[in-house]
Amino acid sequence: MDTAGLDRLILEPTRLRICGFLAPLEEADFGALRDDLDVSESALSKHMARLEAAGYVSTRKDTFDGRRSWAGLTGPGRRVLAAHVEALQRIAGVAVGGAG
Repeated sequence: MDTAGLDRLILEPTRLRICGFLAPLEEADFGALRDDLDVSESALSKHMARLEAAGYVSTRKDTFDGRRSWAGLTGPGRRVLAAHVEALQRIAGVAVGGAG
């Protein structure tokens, strides 16, 4: 089975969900991301740190309206996510096509 394009870092479900949440957005507030994923602040921070270290997301803090943190997918992060999703679709297509 061809697994080219799968990315081990975003294979982890929470990190994949983070990327999926951020994909249609320019950036999102950490609070909205945390609430949508239903994870703790510390768990989200750990996953975000891994994604940021890989260059897949960028983060920033804004003190204009209080201390808020924002995150967004980077260009490389968007490309890796697209390749990962394409690989998952190929794998699922083989599984569905081969079941009949």
